[in-house]
Amino acid sequence: MHGLCDGGGLLFDDATNTAYDCQCRRQLLASRKARTLSAVIPRRYRDAAFDRPPVTDIDPAVVTAARRFANSVDRQLDAGHGLWFMGPVGTGKTTLAMLVSKAALAAGRTVAIYSLPDLLRKIRQTFDDGSHDDLFERLTSVDLLHIDDIGAEQTTPWVLEELYSIVNARYEDERSIVITTNILDREALCEQITERTVSRLTEMCDELPLLGHDRRLEPRPA
Repeated sequence: MHGLCDGGGLLFDDATNTAYDCQCRRQLLASRKARTLSAVIPRRYRDAAFDRPPVTDIDPAVVTAARRFANSVDRQLDAGHGLWFMGPVGTGKTTLAMLVSKAALAAGRTVAIYSLPDLLRKIRQTFDDGSHDDLFERLTSVDLLHIDDIGAEQTTPWVLEELYSIVNARYEDERSIVITTNILDREALCEQITERTVSRLTEMCDELPLLGHDRRLEPRPA
């Protein structure tokens, strides 16, 4: 990845007959761990771009912040920075989040993309085959974790604990997360996903509120 080794992640010193890690080794290991995670941009968002609708119709200040992050995605991910898009349905949150994930994938970084309900469904399935710990490690080690619709899942103690565990592990390891939520009120969000989870997300992410009406309800050009 850095043009130094043969792609195996190790360099050899002939003088001392020893091997040591290449700069790419951490990324190589992360890529292997991420292979079973969902890193697919949904069809609806594959042609999305910052310079065409519907993105050009979204709040310019928020679009600028998202574009700045995407344009410096390597630096942002290395620093563990994240983004938190919040606002009513149909305001462009998921589209902007997908553009950030697309930029990370284009840069060769490992990305996992899930809606929270889908992620929790995947986690539940691991209890049947005993692979929960392996999935948890993959979710916490990927370069960028993208979770849509935080707060949309029915709250149970299990849901709250799983979400907190993932967020906290990434918080402690300074790994980036991009999230979207329809809940703008902090107190309401704390009630939905707990104050400790919201607190960590607040420290990890730049908060980008998107206001306005549901653009999906606008009539389409004939």
